[in-house]
Amino acid sequence: MKTAYGDHISVTHDGHVATVVLDKPPYNHVSVDLMRDLADALEDLDRENNTRAVVLTSAGKVFCGGADLVAPDGIAGRGMGGINALYDQAVRLFSVETPIVVAVQGAAVGAGLGLALVGDFRIASPEAKFSANFVKLGFHPGFGLTHTLPRLIGEQRAALMFLTGRRIPAEEGLAWGLVDEVVPQERLLSAAQHLADEIAGNAPLAVIATRKTLRSDLAAAVRARTNHEHAEQTILRATDDFAEGVRAVQERRPGNFQGR
Repeated sequence: MKTAYGDHISVTHDGHVATVVLDKPPYNHVSVDLMRDLADALEDLDRENNTRAVVLTSAGKVFCGGADLVAPDGIAGRGMGGINALYDQAVRLFSVETPIVVAVQGAAVGAGLGLALVGDFRIASPEAKFSANFVKLGFHPGFGLTHTLPRLIGEQRAALMFLTGRRIPAEEGLAWGLVDEVVPQERLLSAAQHLADEIAGNAPLAVIATRKTLRSDLAAAVRARTNHEHAEQTILRATDDFAEGVRAVQERRPGNFQGR
Protein backbone atom coordinates (compact mmCIF):
# COMPACT_ATOMS: atom_id res chain seq x y z
CA MET A 1 0.00 0.00 0.00
CA LYS A 2 1.22 3.49 -0.88
CA THR A 3 0.70 6.42 1.50
CA ALA A 4 0.92 10.00 0.24
CA TYR A 5 2.14 13.01 2.19
CA GLY A 6 1.18 16.15 0.35
CA ASP A 7 1.60 16.14 -3.41
CA HIS A 8 5.21 15.01 -3.68
CA ILE A 9 6.03 12.41 -1.00
CA SER A 10 4.97 8.77 -1.06
CA VAL A 11 5.72 5.87 1.30
CA THR A 12 5.58 2.14 0.57
CA HIS A 13 6.43 -0.82 2.83
CA ASP A 14 8.21 -4.10 2.24
CA GLY A 15 8.60 -6.07 5.45
CA HIS A 16 10.42 -3.93 8.01
CA VAL A 17 11.70 -1.45 5.39
CA ALA A 18 9.82 1.63 4.22
CA THR A 19 10.74 3.37 0.97
CA VAL A 20 10.11 7.12 0.86
CA VAL A 21 10.09 8.75 -2.58
CA LEU A 22 10.36 12.47 -3.30
CA ASP A 23 8.73 13.22 -6.65
CA LYS A 24 8.59 16.90 -7.57
CA PRO A 25 9.67 17.22 -11.22
CA PRO A 26 11.80 18.31 -12.85
CA TYR A 27 14.48 18.99 -10.21
CA ASN A 28 12.92 17.91 -6.90
CA HIS A 29 13.60 21.36 -5.47
CA VAL A 30 13.16 21.60 -1.71
CA SER A 31 10.53 23.87 -0.23
CA VAL A 32 9.17 24.43 3.26
CA ASP A 33 6.03 22.45 2.44
CA LEU A 34 7.97 19.58 0.85
CA MET A 35 10.35 19.26 3.80
CA ARG A 36 7.43 19.46 6.23
CA ASP A 37 5.68 16.63 4.40
CA LEU A 38 8.90 14.60 4.40
CA ALA A 39 9.42 15.20 8.13
CA ASP A 40 5.80 14.20 8.80
CA ALA A 41 6.33 10.95 6.87
CA LEU A 42 9.56 10.06 8.67
CA GLU A 43 8.12 10.89 12.09
CA ASP A 44 5.12 8.67 11.35
CA LEU A 45 7.51 5.86 10.42
CA ASP A 46 9.32 6.40 13.71
CA ARG A 47 6.06 5.68 15.48
CA GLU A 48 5.43 2.47 13.52
CA ASN A 49 6.74 -0.58 15.39
CA ASN A 50 6.96 -2.47 12.10
CA THR A 51 9.37 -0.04 10.37
CA ARG A 52 13.00 -0.61 11.30
CA ALA A 53 14.81 1.11 8.42
CA VAL A 54 13.99 3.62 5.69
CA VAL A 55 15.18 4.06 2.12
CA LEU A 56 14.95 7.69 0.98
CA THR A 57 15.13 8.33 -2.75
CA SER A 58 13.65 10.55 -5.45
CA ALA A 59 12.16 10.23 -8.91
CA GLY A 60 13.65 11.53 -12.14
CA LYS A 61 17.23 12.24 -13.19
CA VAL A 62 18.05 14.68 -10.36
CA PHE A 63 18.12 13.60 -6.72
CA CYS A 64 17.50 17.15 -5.48
CA GLY A 65 18.48 20.44 -7.10
CA GLY A 66 18.37 22.33 -3.79
CA ALA A 67 16.20 25.33 -3.06
CA ASP A 68 14.56 27.10 -6.00
CA LEU A 69 16.01 30.62 -5.94
CA VAL A 70 14.34 31.65 -9.19
CA ALA A 71 10.64 30.78 -9.03
CA PRO A 72 8.44 33.49 -7.46
CA ASP A 73 7.06 30.99 -4.95
CA GLY A 74 10.49 29.47 -4.24
CA ILE A 75 12.55 29.95 -1.10
CA ALA A 76 13.96 33.28 -2.31
CA GLY A 77 10.48 34.50 -3.15
CA ARG A 78 9.33 33.75 0.39
CA GLY A 79 12.14 35.83 1.89
CA MET A 80 14.46 34.84 4.70
CA GLY A 81 11.52 33.74 6.84
CA GLY A 82 11.01 30.95 4.32
CA ILE A 83 14.60 29.82 4.71
CA ASN A 84 14.31 29.85 8.50
CA ALA A 85 11.14 27.74 8.27
CA LEU A 86 12.98 25.35 5.93
CA TYR A 87 15.69 24.90 8.54
CA ASP A 88 13.06 24.14 11.18
CA GLN A 89 12.09 21.16 9.04
CA ALA A 90 15.75 20.19 8.57
CA VAL A 91 16.10 19.88 12.35
CA ARG A 92 13.04 17.62 12.39
CA LEU A 93 14.67 15.39 9.75
CA PHE A 94 17.86 15.07 11.79
CA SER A 95 15.77 14.20 14.87
CA VAL A 96 14.31 11.05 13.27
CA GLU A 97 15.32 7.85 15.12
CA THR A 98 14.87 5.24 12.36
CA PRO A 99 18.03 4.53 10.31
CA ILE A 100 17.94 6.01 6.80
CA VAL A 101 19.68 4.81 3.65
CA VAL A 102 19.66 7.43 0.88
CA ALA A 103 19.71 6.33 -2.77
CA VAL A 104 21.18 9.13 -4.91
CA GLN A 105 20.59 8.68 -8.64
CA GLY A 106 21.62 12.13 -9.88
CA ALA A 107 22.76 15.57 -8.78
CA ALA A 108 22.47 16.46 -5.08
CA VAL A 109 23.05 20.21 -5.04
CA GLY A 110 23.00 22.76 -2.21
CA ALA A 111 20.13 21.91 0.10
CA GLY A 112 19.85 18.67 -1.88
CA LEU A 113 23.30 17.73 -0.59
CA GLY A 114 22.07 18.68 2.88
CA LEU A 115 19.11 16.36 2.43
CA ALA A 116 21.37 13.48 1.34
CA LEU A 117 23.39 13.96 4.53
CA VAL A 118 20.28 13.44 6.68
CA GLY A 119 20.77 9.72 6.03
CA ASP A 120 23.11 7.34 7.81
CA PHE A 121 24.35 5.92 4.50
CA ARG A 122 24.38 6.99 0.86
CA ILE A 123 24.27 4.58 -2.08
CA ALA A 124 24.91 6.36 -5.38
CA SER A 125 24.81 5.60 -9.08
CA PRO A 126 27.74 6.68 -11.30
CA GLU A 127 25.55 9.54 -12.57
CA ALA A 128 25.34 11.11 -9.10
CA LYS A 129 27.11 14.40 -8.41
CA PHE A 130 27.43 16.25 -5.11
CA SER A 131 27.83 20.01 -4.86
CA ALA A 132 27.78 22.67 -2.16
CA ASN A 133 27.42 25.42 -4.75
CA PHE A 134 26.40 28.29 -2.46
CA VAL A 135 29.37 30.58 -3.21
CA LYS A 136 28.49 30.40 -6.90
CA LEU A 137 25.21 32.05 -5.87
CA GLY A 138 26.85 34.70 -3.69
CA PHE A 139 25.31 32.92 -0.71
CA HIS A 140 26.35 31.20 2.53
CA PRO A 141 25.96 27.41 2.93
CA GLY A 142 22.82 26.27 4.74
CA PHE A 143 20.74 23.25 5.80
CA GLY A 144 23.29 22.56 8.53
CA LEU A 145 25.93 21.61 5.96
CA THR A 146 28.69 23.57 7.68
CA HIS A 147 28.33 21.00 10.48
CA THR A 148 27.29 17.81 8.71
CA LEU A 149 29.68 17.89 5.73
CA PRO A 150 32.96 18.35 7.70
CA ARG A 151 31.70 15.75 10.18
CA LEU A 152 31.43 13.26 7.33
CA ILE A 153 34.40 13.97 5.04
CA GLY A 154 36.71 16.13 7.15
CA GLU A 155 37.36 19.87 7.37
CA GLN A 156 39.76 20.11 4.43
CA ARG A 157 37.63 18.33 1.85
CA ALA A 158 34.52 20.14 3.07
CA ALA A 159 36.33 23.47 2.68
CA LEU A 160 37.25 22.48 -0.89
CA MET A 161 33.59 21.81 -1.68
CA PHE A 162 32.35 24.96 0.04
CA LEU A 163 34.90 27.41 -1.37
CA THR A 164 34.96 26.13 -4.96
CA GLY A 165 31.37 24.96 -5.42
CA ARG A 166 32.92 22.03 -7.31
CA ARG A 167 30.74 19.04 -8.29
CA ILE A 168 32.11 15.85 -6.80
CA PRO A 169 31.40 12.71 -8.88
CA ALA A 170 30.15 9.56 -7.19
CA GLU A 171 33.45 7.65 -7.38
CA GLU A 172 35.37 10.53 -5.81
CA GLY A 173 32.64 10.80 -3.19
CA LEU A 174 33.17 7.11 -2.46
CA ALA A 175 36.90 7.67 -1.88
CA TRP A 176 36.10 10.59 0.43
CA GLY A 177 33.50 8.77 2.52
CA LEU A 178 30.69 10.95 1.21
CA VAL A 179 29.24 7.86 -0.47
CA ASP A 180 29.23 4.32 0.95
CA GLU A 181 28.71 2.39 -2.29
CA VAL A 182 28.46 3.10 -6.02
CA VAL A 183 26.28 0.76 -8.08
CA PRO A 184 24.82 0.89 -11.60
CA GLN A 185 21.66 2.96 -11.95
CA GLU A 186 19.48 -0.09 -12.57
CA ARG A 187 20.59 -1.65 -9.26
CA LEU A 188 20.54 1.52 -7.14
CA LEU A 189 17.23 1.09 -5.37
CA SER A 190 17.70 -2.63 -4.78
CA ALA A 191 21.16 -2.01 -3.31
CA ALA A 192 19.77 0.63 -0.96
CA GLN A 193 16.93 -1.66 0.06
CA HIS A 194 19.38 -4.53 0.62
CA LEU A 195 21.38 -2.40 3.06
CA ALA A 196 18.17 -1.27 4.78
CA ASP A 197 17.10 -4.93 5.05
CA GLU A 198 20.45 -5.78 6.62
CA ILE A 199 19.92 -3.08 9.26
CA ALA A 200 16.28 -4.04 9.80
CA GLY A 201 17.23 -7.67 10.45
CA ASN A 202 18.88 -6.73 13.74
CA ALA A 203 17.36 -6.08 17.19
CA PRO A 204 15.51 -2.78 16.68
CA LEU A 205 15.97 -1.36 20.19
CA ALA A 206 19.71 -2.06 20.01
CA VAL A 207 19.94 -0.44 16.55
CA ILE A 208 18.16 2.71 17.72
CA ALA A 209 20.22 2.95 20.91
CA THR A 210 23.48 2.53 19.00
CA ARG A 211 22.44 5.07 16.38
CA LYS A 212 21.60 7.60 19.10
CA THR A 213 25.07 7.16 20.57
CA LEU A 214 26.73 7.56 17.18
CA ARG A 215 24.72 10.63 16.19
CA SER A 216 24.87 12.03 19.73
CA ASP A 217 23.53 15.62 19.72
CA LEU A 218 23.41 15.91 15.92
CA ALA A 219 19.95 17.51 15.74
CA ALA A 220 20.90 20.11 18.36
CA ALA A 221 24.15 20.83 16.53
CA VAL A 222 22.24 21.28 13.26
CA ARG A 223 19.85 23.68 15.01
CA ALA A 224 22.74 25.77 16.33
CA ARG A 225 24.52 25.78 13.00
CA THR A 226 21.42 26.63 10.94
CA ASN A 227 20.84 29.60 13.26
CA HIS A 228 24.32 30.84 12.36
CA GLU A 229 23.91 30.00 8.66
CA HIS A 230 20.60 31.87 8.57
CA ALA A 231 22.20 34.97 10.10
CA GLU A 232 24.98 34.96 7.49
CA GLN A 233 22.50 34.35 4.69
CA THR A 234 20.40 37.30 5.86
CA ILE A 235 23.42 39.58 5.42
CA LEU A 236 24.42 38.18 2.04
CA ARG A 237 20.89 38.24 0.69
CA ALA A 238 21.06 42.05 0.66
CA THR A 239 24.19 42.15 -1.52
CA ASP A 240 24.52 42.82 -5.23
CA ASP A 241 26.47 39.59 -5.57
CA PHE A 242 23.53 37.51 -4.37
CA ALA A 243 21.20 39.19 -6.88
CA GLU A 244 23.80 38.53 -9.59
CA GLY A 245 24.12 34.90 -8.46
CA VAL A 246 20.38 34.33 -8.81
CA ARG A 247 20.39 35.97 -12.27
CA ALA A 248 23.36 33.85 -13.31
CA VAL A 249 21.54 30.66 -12.30
CA GLN A 250 18.45 31.73 -14.21
CA GLU A 251 20.54 32.59 -17.30
CA ARG A 252 22.77 29.48 -16.97
CA ARG A 253 26.06 31.39 -16.93
CA PRO A 254 28.90 32.08 -14.47
CA GLY A 255 28.30 34.93 -12.07
CA ASN A 256 30.01 38.29 -12.58
CA PHE A 257 30.65 39.10 -8.93
CA GLN A 258 31.90 42.49 -7.70
CA GLY A 259 32.31 41.88 -3.98
CA ARG A 260 29.50 44.17 -2.91
